[in-house]
Amino acid sequence: MTTYGLLGYPLGHSFSRNYFTEKFHREGIDAEYLNFELPSLDGYRDLWAAYPNLRGHNVTIPYKQQIIPFLDELSPEAAAIGAVNVVKHTSDGRLRGYNSDVIGFVESIRPLLTPQRHRALILGTGGASKAIFYGLKEKLGFQDIRFVSRHKGDGLLTYSDLTPEIINHYPVIINCTPCGMYPHVDESPNLPYEAMTPNNLLYDLVYNPEETQFMRRGAANGATVKNGLEMLILQAQASWDFWTED
Repeated sequence: MTTYGLLGYPLGHSFSRNYFTEKFHREGIDAEYLNFELPSLDGYRDLWAAYPNLRGHNVTIPYKQQIIPFLDELSPEAAAIGAVNVVKHTSDGRLRGYNSDVIGFVESIRPLLTPQRHRALILGTGGASKAIFYGLKEKLGFQDIRFVSRHKGDGLLTYSDLTPEIINHYPVIINCTPCGMYPHVDESPNLPYEAMTPNNLLYDLVYNPEETQFMRRGAANGATVKNGLEMLILQAQASWDFWTED
């Protein structure tokens, strides 16, 4: 039986494991999908020795950037993004990193874009935010994109910088942080939600709960909102394509 899995820490509820287990059962694929919950990457190479039929795995928080030194090569997009969420064991024994997050994000947000929605704020600076930035700039043609962080840094906005004028100037706001994720469902990024209008698009990579406080507060002021479930499904489909292509 072929093995695939998800690498991260902590993992808790795994959408990926449920998705692929159902897919394998539905399509009669002789494979299993496991959670690899490692507190550090010190034992990463041992994982491949322990599971000789492991052909690939997904990567989630906090390892999308940390995994890169352990890999033999990266796809051009993963190298440009600087983050990996798919690893494949190639036929010649090499470990190759890909990024399917950018595929899922671009395909899921594209139908919601309008000529007025062409400037964006990205909340967070982790591995997922790098894929979002790449997708907005290289795939969707956004030229004006700013990162928002809790900490001051070169070129970064902080949450205290976010005035109503900035919210109006950057109508697309993507939450790449875990803020509002279960079980912290009452939390939301510190934004001037009262300044939002129907021109705003709030996209949350969080999918549990289905409607986050970030989404709810934006929608209350007329903004279009979307969670990360479709992106997750699309990136999982792309992961399978990477693992099974020649």
